[in-house]
Amino acid sequence: MTIYADRPLRRALQLGGDLLALAWIALGVWTAVALHRALAALARPGVLLHDAGDGLASHMASAAEAARNVPFVGDDLAAPLARLEATGDDLSAAGTGLQQTAAEFALLTAVAVAVLAVAVALGAWLPVRLRWIRQASQARQLTRLPGEAGTRLLALRALTAAPVPALCRLHDDPAEAWRSGDERVVAELAALELHRLGLHPARPAPSDRDNQQQ
Repeated sequence: MTIYADRPLRRALQLGGDLLALAWIALGVWTAVALHRALAALARPGVLLHDAGDGLASHMASAAEAARNVPFVGDDLAAPLARLEATGDDLSAAGTGLQQTAAEFALLTAVAVAVLAVAVALGAWLPVRLRWIRQASQARQLTRLPGEAGTRLLALRALTAAPVPALCRLHDDPAEAWRSGDERVVAELAALELHRLGLHPARPAPSDRDNQQQ
């Protein structure tokens, strides 16, 4: 698999794009974490309300219990205190609900920000990178085919993918030249396709004669 181009400038641009995409994702996650911490502070009023409700209920429960011990009028005295105890319980429950709501809101907002950042990065960067990797890997495989098969297939890919001005500079009718087997044009088309992808031509494998001479 070919991940990066051979030509330095193209490879540097690809590395820069990869680093930029990773930095964008990291920034999105960092922003999501910071936002979660900030929004989680909204739960503080709920904590205070819960504590206040618990305190009120506890004190009123003690006061009601003490009031019930008063002869003859104990129940009458304890009734309003019991109602205040119930009010404290309601405040405590409201505080707990506010904390849960703030926590859920902070979590959902942070997750949405992180997912959006990742989706934007992957949507704009990943398809381009994967398409180039696929094309470059296929082109690299074609350069390893024996004989002229790989060169002709690379030239055919150039006819379908290379810019029209670049094709016209090679030949007035490059498609006809490819069909008729013009070796010069076919070789130039193959080189154009490799250049378009930022790849160097593959080095020819040493022949048996070269091995014997060595």
